[in-house]
Amino acid sequence: MTLTTLLIRIGIASVILTLLMYFGILKTRRVYNADTLNTENDFKRPMNLLMSLFQNFCGVLFLFSGWVKAVDPLGTAYKMEQYFAEFESTFAATWMNFLAPLFPFLSKYAIGFSVAMIVLEIILGLMLIMGMRAKFTAWAFFLLVAFFTFLTGFTYLTGYVPNGGNFFDFGSWAEYDKNNMKVTDCGCFGDFIKLEPYTSFLKDVFLLIPAIFFLFRSKTMHQMFNKPARAGIIGLSTVGLFVYCISNFSWDIPHADFRPFNVGKDVRTQKQIEQDAQGEVKITDWKLKHNENGQEITISNSEYLGNYKKYKGVYKVIDQIKSEPSIPITKISDFTIEDADGNDLTDNILQESGPSLLIVNYKLKGGEAVEKTRIVRDSLWKVDTLDNNVENIVKTFDRVVERTETYKDYIWDAGYLEKHKKLKPFTDAAKQKGLPVTMAIGGADEMQIKDFNEDTGLNLKYGMADDILLKTIVRSNPGVVLMKDGKIIDKWHISKLPDFNEVSKAYLN
Repeated sequence: MTLTTLLIRIGIASVILTLLMYFGILKTRRVYNADTLNTENDFKRPMNLLMSLFQNFCGVLFLFSGWVKAVDPLGTAYKMEQYFAEFESTFAATWMNFLAPLFPFLSKYAIGFSVAMIVLEIILGLMLIMGMRAKFTAWAFFLLVAFFTFLTGFTYLTGYVPNGGNFFDFGSWAEYDKNNMKVTDCGCFGDFIKLEPYTSFLKDVFLLIPAIFFLFRSKTMHQMFNKPARAGIIGLSTVGLFVYCISNFSWDIPHADFRPFNVGKDVRTQKQIEQDAQGEVKITDWKLKHNENGQEITISNSEYLGNYKKYKGVYKVIDQIKSEPSIPITKISDFTIEDADGNDLTDNILQESGPSLLIVNYKLKGGEAVEKTRIVRDSLWKVDTLDNNVENIVKTFDRVVERTETYKDYIWDAGYLEKHKKLKPFTDAAKQKGLPVTMAIGGADEMQIKDFNEDTGLNLKYGMADDILLKTIVRSNPGVVLMKDGKIIDKWHISKLPDFNEVSKAYLN
């Protein structure tokens, strides 16, 4: 679905809702004094149709955009972490560097901010439709839209900041290049619709129009129901939404999966299709910069190749402009898992002809290295030769010597290790059944993985992968993915991991 299609559908829904109110099928009244319940005759007073249409359109839009994020609060949290990291690096290189340490601190609580923002967005949508506490709702809506406009505007404008430059160094800004952006989309609609930053920015600028209208005309907002009913709906909705959001990452994976690695996805085939599409991308133009006067020019690929000697030594290449792939490229293209020696395990996983298990661990929780010492005993041997013949060597035991060795012991989060105690019977049963089991880990080195394996006793084949890729595959740490012939058959949150016998009966027999 495109943004245009979505907005048309939301527009139709808001028009229908407004007409139902206008013709009295849904009773509404104009607000003269916010939250003051007047007489029954108030329900018969004429509506401000423009105001009601704005209320319903913005309310339905917020309900929908909030819901697609509530399905997957971790996705919004990961997006916040990206923003916090970008803000940290941006402010660290300016006189405002005292703000930089704030963002890593905020990043620790990204999931809390995510849930709070999602609930606020949905509740504001409800309050707009019902006309509850008009003045407060108008200001809350305006401030939230202004905040979103700032984020999407910042994201879009970073496309003008060349690699190595700083956002606040306005003199270094160059021609717009989407590859310069560290945050490539705002996450306004989660993974349901991926919007270009410029499109997101324009959307939020447009929403500022009704937001400002609400500020100045809040007293003309319609209201639905009476004050106790509105309060009850908001109260119950707030509690229910908090529980719903938390359940979609703490106790289970999202019940609706809008990401590329959804159940049923043929990762093997899709990866090949995307690779073929990328292979067909062609260079269309070259961006060049004059070595002496710094003048930048853009010429076609045929012109550059046909007159290469004309430009060689006079200009240097700044960038290549390429055609767009024939299909959208997803994170499936980044599906790469390697072992500690750099050997590619991806084909082994995707080309497996039968069922296999992929255990996803995007982050080994804990893992703080503590230096310890231990006594190591070494046996010494005497070596003699017989009859001066070096081929006849005799080794005899001499003595045992002790030495002190320094080593690193990694301390893992206790609750995190407990999850792997639940995982171990599952993987042991799978291996006994003959299923290949691979654990993909993000952000860990060989020593950490070795210590982790010893402490958990899993004894699996381990691979390393990009943590963002692993977060995209399954919203659980660890999470379990059942694959067959390169296709995702099912996946589970560690808290909802069934007994292996149930999995075997359902998928393997």
